[in-house]
Parts: sequence; structure tokens; C-alpha cells
Amino acid sequence: MESDRIEILVEKYFQGETSIAEENELKNYFSSSDVAQHLEQYQPLFGYFSQAKKQEFKQEIPLQSKKRNVAWLSIAASVVVLLGIGTFTYFNNNNVENQDLGSYDDPEVAFVETQKALALLSENVNVGIESVHIINEYEVARDRVFKY
Repeated sequence: MESDRIEILVEKYFQGETSIAEENELKNYFSSSDVAQHLEQYQPLFGYFSQAKKQEFKQEIPLQSKKRNVAWLSIAASVVVLLGIGTFTYFNNNNVENQDLGSYDDPEVAFVETQKALALLSENVNVGIESVHIINEYEVARDRVFKY
């Protein structure tokens, strides 16, 4: 009769439906010497839990912090970044001096290029103005719905 109850509790245990009292009952049953033969396969499982409770952690934990390593790492990273920036500016400094910066000798060509640049700027500003109108319409609709 008791082995039937233990079988039911084992089944409930593997389904995750046992209470703490039922799990303690299983641990007590499997830690005793009179375990039914067909249930002996579960004895190491529940015996492990009782042994694990008795284990203690005896290793000492060092209390030294590793802030020194972090400090050296940050210093090294800063040096690498500065070297990278210095190398980049050194090798690209010659390119800036030789570039054509958009100066024109012919006034008509300069006028045409200026018109192109201002047209591009005007298109982008118009897009920005359209989105401002949409925001204004949203605020008007919001004020209608949520009357403050």
C-alpha cells in the first residue's frame, strides 16, 4: 500500500506537481533501508539531495580587487586611440592640401554651381517644412481630443 503511494508521488514529482511535504516524504522513504525493489532506481536521485545538503564550500575567496588591470587596460586603449588618430591625420594631411576646394575661375560656372547647391538645399528644407506641418496638424488634432 505504501509503495503505491510512493509510486504516485514519484510520478507527481517528475510532473512537477508535488508539494514540499510530499518531496520530504519521498526523501525520507528513499533514504530508509526498506525501499521496494522496483523503486530502487530512484534511490540515488533522492539520496543525492540529502548528500548535497551536507556539502560545504571550503575554498577561500580572495578579496583583492582587480582595479589595477582595468586601469592599465584603459590607459592602453587611450594610447591606441591616440596613435590611430595621429596616424590618420598624418597620412591624410597631404590630401587636403592638394584638393580642389570648389573655387572657380569662371564666374558663370561658379554661378551655375551655386544655383545647383542652393536648389539642393531648398529641396531638403522643403522636406523639413512638410514634416513640421504634419506635427502641427497632430498637435491640433491632439488638442481637439484631449481638451486641456
